Amino acid sequence: MQNKIKIVTIGGGSSYTPELIEGLILRKDRLPIAELWLVDIADGTEKMEIVGNMAKRMIAAAGLDWQVHLTLDRKAALKDADYVTTQFRVGLLDARLKDEVIPLANGLLGQETNGAGGLFKAFRTIPVILEIIDDMRVLCPNAWLVDFTNPAGMVTEAAIKYGQWEKTVGLCNVPFSHITQACELLETPEAELNFKFAGLNHFHWHRVWDNKGNERTAELIDKIYAPEQRDRSDEGLKNIHQIPFHYEQVKHLGILPCGYHRYYYLQEPMLAHAVEEFRQYETRAEVVKKTEKRLFELYKDVNLNYKPEELSQRGGAHYSDAACDLIAAIQNNTGKQMVVSTRNNGAIADLPFDCIVEVTAAITAHGPEPLRWGALPPAARGMIQLMKAMEETTIEAAVTGDYGAALHAFTINPLIPAGDTAIKVLDALLYAHKAYLPKFAEKIAQIERDKPEIVAFVDQLLADREAHA
Repeated sequence: MQNKIKIVTIGGGSSYTPELIEGLILRKDRLPIAELWLVDIADGTEKMEIVGNMAKRMIAAAGLDWQVHLTLDRKAALKDADYVTTQFRVGLLDARLKDEVIPLANGLLGQETNGAGGLFKAFRTIPVILEIIDDMRVLCPNAWLVDFTNPAGMVTEAAIKYGQWEKTVGLCNVPFSHITQACELLETPEAELNFKFAGLNHFHWHRVWDNKGNERTAELIDKIYAPEQRDRSDEGLKNIHQIPFHYEQVKHLGILPCGYHRYYYLQEPMLAHAVEEFRQYETRAEVVKKTEKRLFELYKDVNLNYKPEELSQRGGAHYSDAACDLIAAIQNNTGKQMVVSTRNNGAIADLPFDCIVEVTAAITAHGPEPLRWGALPPAARGMIQLMKAMEETTIEAAVTGDYGAALHAFTINPLIPAGDTAIKVLDALLYAHKAYLPKFAEKIAQIERDKPEIVAFVDQLLADREAHA
């Protein structure tokens, strides 16, 4: 009989937690759980209590005897943990709002993991991940770190390269959406198809074969992107505006793009749509705030002991499939193929051997074994090499607080035109997030002292958004 395991979820007060609990319950025969700890910060106490009590109801309804603990004491929770999952947002949804509206007010894309907002999410998150690893090194030195916190690829790279925590795996639910879409269009069960993904988190491509060895990638490109199939180009990703890709471009590439590639292949119309949402006070953060408010009202119902359908509107579909499948695969050494962020180890020939990539890998008890993809087409190779350099520079800035590195990351990013506007947005975001960027404290103090126009712009913008909330 397997030893009982302890799972710790940091960011336990997240609206996603019922999705995770459902996934664990569905895999109860493969996961001998003894303890489940939900951890949050003081500002998240109320939400953690609400969602934690719901988790207890779900587990009781499943007839399980798992011990569920709710705590603000991260160190107490981490003691002797076997798996540590992360799903937190530094600065909560207010920080996401700033990431979106400050760039958009300046004509740049504002998005959670892409463009200027994505870089700042990394700046805030990476130091916290490294602090968690410092605690794990003492309290649970053999635990796996399963990261679902965005930007997952950069967070995973920071954990492995700077935190030296080799037992780190990054996860994303986006590949599941593409797999589901392919199965539906090919009218074939997933078990009869073979998928291979390669790229970076929110910047990958994939190919598909059937169980007879026939590649179906070109067929899928036609079924999804041909002009007469434009209504099929929706992958079901709730947080991305579904503008159809250019058929001829995808056909030339010969591999299937990630939904997030719209920000790069269709930059102008995606930006225009985001700017219109900004003008209507309907950025994704503002929409999600309202969705979460409704969800937590549902979660308060003492009779609710199952995941409500409304959670699908939050954008977390397949979250539990990714996180729980990974834990079960490691725990049982199954070799299951999954799409994860892990060390490249030569899987993508065009990127450094030791960098973190998002690829299909066989999941074993010693971690992911990435499947070899080989070289990407030149049209993809140039883009991914640029993006990887941007990621590496972003991580450096997050770890060191080097303003020059942050500006360089902005300059490399394809969604940020270099120049005065980029510097204005960089400085404005530094000031707006000053409570969560201690490594940049000296530069932020300089901005507050020498650039009163930046301070006034941010304060007025955020007051306006708050007035319309």
